[in-house]
Amino acid sequence: MDERDNFVYLTFALILLLLGTAAAQQFFDDSMQRLMQSTTVITLLVAVWGVKSEQFILRKTFIFPLAIFFVAIFSNWLGNAGFDQFYLLLLLSFFISTSIKTAKQVLFTGIIDGNKILGAICLYLLMGLIWAIIYTLLQLTFPGSFLAMQTSSDWYSLFPNFVYFSFVTITTLGFGDIAPTLPVAKFLVYFEAIFGQFYLAILVASLVGSRMSNITKTQQNT
Repeated sequence: MDERDNFVYLTFALILLLLGTAAAQQFFDDSMQRLMQSTTVITLLVAVWGVKSEQFILRKTFIFPLAIFFVAIFSNWLGNAGFDQFYLLLLLSFFISTSIKTAKQVLFTGIIDGNKILGAICLYLLMGLIWAIIYTLLQLTFPGSFLAMQTSSDWYSLFPNFVYFSFVTITTLGFGDIAPTLPVAKFLVYFEAIFGQFYLAILVASLVGSRMSNITKTQQNT
C-alpha cells in the first residue's frame, strides 16, 4: 500500500467501520463501541500516517490486532477512570490531524487521479466523524444540548447516534428526529451544514473537474 492506492483501502475501511458502529449499537453491548473506535484509530494510522513509512510497524500483520487490543484497553481505562471527555479530545485531535494529512495528500501533491478522488470522499467521511465527536463532547459537557438524545453519561452510548446525526446534518437532509436546543449546539449544526455544502460544491467538483481535464489532455495527445 502506498500513495497510489492508500485511499482505496481507507474508503472501504471507513465504510466498514461506520457499518460496524451501527451493527455494534444494534446487536451488541454499548462497550463494543470502544473496540470499533480502536479499530478506527489503527486503520487511520495504517492507511494515512503509515503511507510513506516503509518500516512502519503497524504494517506488520501480527501487530495490527495487537495494536487494536492495546488501544481498546487504553480507551477502556480512560472511560473507567472518568476521563471520557479527555479521551474524546484526544480522539478529536487525532481525527483533525489525520484529516489535515489526508487533505495534503489529496490537494497538494501530483496529478489528480482516481485515488485522490477517493481521498476526497474519505476526507468527507472524516469530517462527519469529527463533528460527531464534537457533538458528543457538547452533550457530555452540557446535558440536554440535543432533543431526543438519551441522558447517558457514556460517550460510547451517545457517539453512534451523533454519527448518524452528523451525516444527516452535513448532507443537509435534516430529518428532525434529533435537534439542537442550546445556542452553541445550533451554531455547530448549521455551521456543519454550510461546511458540507461548500465542500461538495467546491472541493469535490474541482477534483473531478481536474480529473476530467487530465483525461481530455491525454486523449488529445494520443
